[in-house]
Amino acid sequence: MKSPRTVFISGGSRGIGQAVVLESIRQGWQVAFSYVSNSQAADDTIALAREINPDAVIRAWALDVRDSKAVDTVADEVLDHFNGIDAVVPNAGVSLNGLAYSLTDADWSRVIDTNLSGAFYVCRAFLPELVANRWGRILFVSSIIAGGATGQVAYAASKAGLIGMATALAKEYGAKGITTNVVAPAYFATDMTRDTMSEGLVDYANKFCPLRRLGKLEELAQTMLFLLSDAAGYINGETVKVSGGLDWAP
Repeated sequence: MKSPRTVFISGGSRGIGQAVVLESIRQGWQVAFSYVSNSQAADDTIALAREINPDAVIRAWALDVRDSKAVDTVADEVLDHFNGIDAVVPNAGVSLNGLAYSLTDADWSRVIDTNLSGAFYVCRAFLPELVANRWGRILFVSSIIAGGATGQVAYAASKAGLIGMATALAKEYGAKGITTNVVAPAYFATDMTRDTMSEGLVDYANKFCPLRRLGKLEELAQTMLFLLSDAAGYINGETVKVSGGLDWAP
């Protein structure tokens, strides 16, 4: 009997990350995920996973992905606990609104260090295991804002950087049986969008998205699980928009 596969998801206690955690459990994966500091949110996510499958194999780690040494430590613990890893979803991210001229060094660094450098640290920590297995999936979470958006210069730069990083990794490690891809969501109902999206932007998304609505997290999570599956084995170095047809941000 084939052993269940294991996925590591950073930022898995809320929003997109939590949706991917729960969909992974629904599809029979073992799940390791990280959260920054809210242990209650992590416990709540595990409780939701147990509602889906009382025998779910799932564990959470506190982790700030900006700290490369901490990432390496958690990766070692995940590999020991699960006896390996098959897929990595570097999802942890932050978004800070602000026009470029007023963006502080600290805010710029926080976004880039979390969204871009943190994603790299997570990939680097698990790559030796994926290479040894000669099979693996890496899936980044970018955004249609990678194409630019007013007041989001740091976020746009970080999300565009993920696309370049994924393309490079796809070329470096495709021959090792590892695919690297990106999903680029538009506007979904998440904690982050509720906190950062103005009423006008919600109206824009509902008006100009050809489907006339925000996305549902389960739709995004199911797309992501497909890209982690055997069925997506010949998809490599691609950016898959999950946007309802909306292709730019104002």
